[in-house]
Amino acid sequence: MQRKRTSHLEALKSSTVIGGSTAIVMIIRMIRTKVIAVLLGPSGVGLEAIFDSIVSLARTVVDLGMHTSGVRQIAVAAATGSQEPIARTATVLRRACLIFGLIGALAVFLGRDSISQLAFGSTERAREIAILSLILVFGAAAGGHGALLTGMRRITDLARMEIWGTLLGAAASIPIVLVMGLEGVAVYMVVAAGAGVLVSWYYVRQVRLPVVTLTSRDVCREAAALLRLGFAFVTTSVMSVGALFLLRVLVTRTAGVEAAGQFQAASALSSVYVGFVLTAMGRDFFPRLSAVASDNARCNQTVNEQAEVSFLLALPGLLATLALAPWVIRGFYSAEFSIAHEILAWQLVGMLLRLASWPLGFILMAKGRSFTFMATDALAWTVYVLFGWLGLRYFGLVGLGIAFLLLYAFYFALIYVVVRAITGFRFSPGNVRLLWLGIVGTGAALWVRLSLIEPWSTIVGSLLAVTIGLYCARQIVGFVGLERITHFVRSFLHMAR
Repeated sequence: MQRKRTSHLEALKSSTVIGGSTAIVMIIRMIRTKVIAVLLGPSGVGLEAIFDSIVSLARTVVDLGMHTSGVRQIAVAAATGSQEPIARTATVLRRACLIFGLIGALAVFLGRDSISQLAFGSTERAREIAILSLILVFGAAAGGHGALLTGMRRITDLARMEIWGTLLGAAASIPIVLVMGLEGVAVYMVVAAGAGVLVSWYYVRQVRLPVVTLTSRDVCREAAALLRLGFAFVTTSVMSVGALFLLRVLVTRTAGVEAAGQFQAASALSSVYVGFVLTAMGRDFFPRLSAVASDNARCNQTVNEQAEVSFLLALPGLLATLALAPWVIRGFYSAEFSIAHEILAWQLVGMLLRLASWPLGFILMAKGRSFTFMATDALAWTVYVLFGWLGLRYFGLVGLGIAFLLLYAFYFALIYVVVRAITGFRFSPGNVRLLWLGIVGTGAALWVRLSLIEPWSTIVGSLLAVTIGLYCARQIVGFVGLERITHFVRSFLHMAR
């Protein structure tokens, strides 16, 4: 019982620090997005979403999965207590990321006309796409820095880096939109990325590692090891970013940039609360899982413990967002985003299944089962594009929200069967209860949101969220104790200063 309590404490601590910092980052970004929505309307939000898809797709390709594979390799080396392997991997990772970032920036710059033609149906945005190529260099450098901090589980530094990087980026970029309007979207995205890499460089300087001398052959050998594992990661990342890009282009071509803005608003807000839990999985849970991945029993136990804490932390926020969906949309964007709240309602139910399936996917990543990981994701994203096309055709923009729910219903069933065959994984009884509570709770909240008129939909949905939220809070207190929760909150507030 003491071991279980300790493991829940560790999961809660990492979720508190990373999740709390992610919440702050999201608030800063939403304030920035609110400024854009008010000043530029749905067209500005939609334009930023398409630019972001272009940059994300290009960055994913040039990254070649090295950031994620670097996290795994550094985490495994750190578990042995040896500093030299960490230094070797980190040195090669930083050099390789910078080289590939420069290559990617050059490729986007040279292909700016073709990219603009593909995304917008003309070359009118080619100049802005050329400006966006700089983000690939900044992103490559910041990604290498973040991989080192993540692999070494320097959670506090990682949290501070993201908070201050986002804050500095927003402070520097918002005035650009005020002055330049719609034409300043690409410029402010580059300025924000540049601010982020400066902050990440500052925190990486605090890491003390031995100086290693590497020959060209050493660099090639270390880079090859990163690339072999990274290939699966980059392939799945390209598929996910590519699927979103295809859907956004499909919406833009069939319904216009304004419709793309509606879709982007719902997509961004659907992960506002759950995002901090998912981020904690990638930043702390993945390195912890990688260190015990060779032991199936410990691996499965670690996943169940993380899943239980994640359910308890995320479910109340999901229900609250669902209950207040129209007001959340208006608060973060504007009254012009009238359709977005219906898309958001469906996506929030899908987020519950995403929350349940993500820890299982990390098992494949931690074990290095690259082909299996790649195959399951390829099938899932193909299904998403198909569902999205059908949903848009038969249900309009709301069909994209329904497609998101169907995607994660399919993926959850698929990944559970695959992982069960590999490690014998099964959810603990506590997680089974929480999963059913979430399914019933979010299903009821969705029905309330779509069926009842205001103010009853908000009132009944809020009461449901509060009731389940109290249950989840009681479970967390029972796991770790009220005194430890108070200690975590104080530690996080101290860290953020």
